[in-house]
Amino acid sequence: MSVDVVTDVVISRPPDAVAAYAGDPTNAPEWYANIRSVAWRTPAPLDVGSRMDFVAQFLGRQLAYTYEIVELTPGERLVMRTAQGPFPMETTYEWEPIGDAATRMRLRNRGEPSGFSRLVAPFMARAVRRANRKDLARLKEILEISTV
Repeated sequence: MSVDVVTDVVISRPPDAVAAYAGDPTNAPEWYANIRSVAWRTPAPLDVGSRMDFVAQFLGRQLAYTYEIVELTPGERLVMRTAQGPFPMETTYEWEPIGDAATRMRLRNRGEPSGFSRLVAPFMARAVRRANRKDLARLKEILEISTV
């Protein structure tokens, strides 16, 4: 069973500002509760082929994985993918203008768990959805309060 979770939030900031902050992997530990660290494996700036090492804590386990940027349309869409581990994942960010000064940000996580992870995929989907909602709420809070 695959996992495919889509969540979204409307942020009262223009798309370029939301994309610049959310699309910078260096900021991920500030708004993702489960991300502990991000280290670039390739030189910045972000581009297709860029790779970053992430360390996360999820469902009581520490996970280390490398994301690679596979699609990038600045200010509109970012797709990154990891292939290693028991739960290979693709993460997509999309930024859509809402009026002149707001943005709908969509966050999609999808993957095909293997091994033991396959048995707990329905539980994982609920946990990912819950975590994504909290993370997007935190992102909204950061961007609407600050002038990042």
